Amino acid sequence: MGFGGISIWQLLIVLLIVVMLFGTKRLKGLGSDLGDAIKGFKKSMGNEEDKPAVEEPKGQTIDAQARKVEEPTKKD
Repeated sequence: MGFGGISIWQLLIVLLIVVMLFGTKRLKGLGSDLGDAIKGFKKSMGNEEDKPAVEEPKGQTIDAQARKVEEPTKKD
C-alpha cells in the first residue's frame, strides 16, 4: 500500500504521464526555477529579521540647484 491507498504502480503511471506531457527538459527547468524561488524566499526572510522595521536616515542631504547671482545694475 502506498500513500493514502495509492499503490506504487499508480504513482509510476502518473509520473510517466507527466513526463510524456511536459518532457524531461521542461520538468528540469521547472524544478530549478522552483528551487531558485525557494532560495530567494528564504534569503529574503532571513534578511528581514536583521533589518529594523523603519530605517533611520544616515544624514540629511539638500537637493538644490546652483543659481547664478546677477549683479544689480546701477541707475545713473
